[in-house]
Amino acid sequence: MSEERRTVILTGASRGIGHATVKRFSDEGWRIITCSREEVPEACKRDPNWTHHIPTDLAEAASVEAFIEEADAALDGSSVNALVNNAAVSPKTSFKERLGCLNGPIEGWREVFELNLFAPILLSRGFAAALGRGAKEDGAAIVNITSIAGHSIHPFAGSAYSTSKAALSALTRELAVEFAQLGVRVNAVAPGEIETEMVGEEYEPLINRIPMHRMGTPEEVAGCVYQLCNPDFGYVTGTEIFVTGGQHVL
Repeated sequence: MSEERRTVILTGASRGIGHATVKRFSDEGWRIITCSREEVPEACKRDPNWTHHIPTDLAEAASVEAFIEEADAALDGSSVNALVNNAAVSPKTSFKERLGCLNGPIEGWREVFELNLFAPILLSRGFAAALGRGAKEDGAAIVNITSIAGHSIHPFAGSAYSTSKAALSALTRELAVEFAQLGVRVNAVAPGEIETEMVGEEYEPLINRIPMHRMGTPEEVAGCVYQLCNPDFGYVTGTEIFVTGGQHVL
């Protein structure tokens, strides 16, 4: 391991799984560069490891390119050891239904795929050189946050969200092959029912469908993401790990 701190770039950092993942990497002493549409909580700005947060709309290609440029400037030629593609959107129609095949404008689908699929492609491509440098030094990995909804019908995930996450699972496998030539590993983490700000009372009946009979925590997902970025997992690539309490096997 080099004496310099390892660096992680993470999207969607302001809340939920993203915020918990930032805290885990910070607790382990990593330097952290993040982006989200919102500013980070005031208390988090005092974290000495969280060196850069760049407000970014990942649904806009120009904004993604601007984020890559600003992050590269902050890196100043140093390496990246992990890229965590966490940001995602699961929109509702104007009448509060999840966006499906028979409702809402088709433009809504394009917006979902811009953030949930195309942003990870652009970010992986944009930071490929920095990740390659990290691979030669301490190792480097990309982790995509997919979803159980990308593998089975989910009552509260619309078709647009579910198919975008299924596409991200497929992208993970393709990236694993292409980035192997750079020495960069690419894996995915597929959360199930996780207790975040997005979960409401309607999720309670789903607990009966979970073998462990409880929802997961953002910290449990964050721990899985962190481990995939460790040298202990140096021969693991192209894999998707389900953090679902066993729900995905039923």
